Amino acid sequence: MSEEEVEEIQRRKMLELQRRIGEEQRRGQVQEQIEIQKQTLLRRILSSDARQRLNNLKMVKSEFAEQLELQLIQLAQAGKINIPVTDEQLKELLMRLQSQRREIKIRRA
Repeated sequence: MSEEEVEEIQRRKMLELQRRIGEEQRRGQVQEQIEIQKQTLLRRILSSDARQRLNNLKMVKSEFAEQLELQLIQLAQAGKINIPVTDEQLKELLMRLQSQRREIKIRRA
């Protein structure tokens, strides 16, 4: 291989790496915008105490809290919950969701 061919290969690899970095940055920005929109909606939907409870839950059970956030947004957009959701209402919803989760049993035969 000549020196020119090696340089060309290095140049192509560098361009590919730059392209990948650009794509990752765009994805990160889109995810950040989605998160900002979600938090804005949750500020409208939840009272300050309920938001604090949800944030505490997020620290312990992040996946469960993420699902709950999406459900709250969907319920609010469909008009199925009263806004703002108080801490007591959020507790009741959490209790219902937890009781539904506990009823699922897997038995091996």
